[in-house]
Order: sequence, then C-alpha cells, then structure tokens
Amino acid sequence: MRTIWTLWTVAYTHLRTRINLLRGDSESGYATETVLVTALLVAAAIAVIAVIIAKVSAKADGITL
Repeated sequence: MRTIWTLWTVAYTHLRTRINLLRGDSESGYATETVLVTALLVAAAIAVIAVIIAKVSAKADGITL
C-alpha cells in the first residue's frame, strides 16, 4: 500500500508542477494563435487561386481558333 501511495504522490506532484509551469508561461498560447492565422491565410490564398483559375478558364473558353 505504501508503494501505491508513493507513486500517487510523485505523479500528483509532477502534474501540479507541470500545471504551474504552464500557467506561468505567457507565450503558451502563441503556437495556437500562429496555427490559426496560418490556416486563415492558406484558406484566403486558396480562395484567390480559385477565382484566378475561374477567370482564366472563362477567358480561355472564349478564345476561338
């Protein structure tokens, strides 16, 4: 029983230490913000490319040989 209690105490202490370290880090949300902004920029780029392809295809279809 003592071994289980010791393991529980070590695990709990480690978890509390990790939580306190993450709370103290002011840059912890930076990665999430960067991923979100990057995803939005990629979506905008795909939309722009789709519009360009549609316009070029329409012009190409209008060419008579």
